[in-house]
Amino acid sequence: MILAMLAAAALSASAPPPVASNAAPLDPAAVKAVEATAYDYVDGQLEGDVARVARSLHPDLAKRAIRSKPDPDETLGLRRMNRDELVDLTRQGALKTPREQWNRSVRVLDIAGNVAVARVETPWFVDHLNLGRFGDRWVIVNALWYPKPRPPAAKS
Repeated sequence: MILAMLAAAALSASAPPPVASNAAPLDPAAVKAVEATAYDYVDGQLEGDVARVARSLHPDLAKRAIRSKPDPDETLGLRRMNRDELVDLTRQGALKTPREQWNRSVRVLDIAGNVAVARVETPWFVDHLNLGRFGDRWVIVNALWYPKPRPPAAKS
């Protein structure tokens, strides 16, 4: 009995591969396609590449963040952004960053049919993305993001 419990504990300590909601392993080709879209999204912003960001987004994108300060006009305050606003911020270079400072990751959390969930992280934000597959193309339909606190600027 104790050996069985130790064996089970050892097995659960290793990281399992990503699995779909039905506990089947995710299709590696679908995972790569979702990752490619998520990297277009994040790397396009870091490069300031408008075309790369635009192709990753659904025309009706809903990008949201929970407001850190209450809004008197909204009980559950959200910061809202649409596709055009995100593309424009990319055009302005809002997140443009030298490649040697890139520290980002993409993890596909689930794929079920023509929908997927992925997590993108950089030193500045975490995005939870909902993606849809339209034919052979994955695009980001919704993004709920969290801006990470910025460390205080170093004094010279």
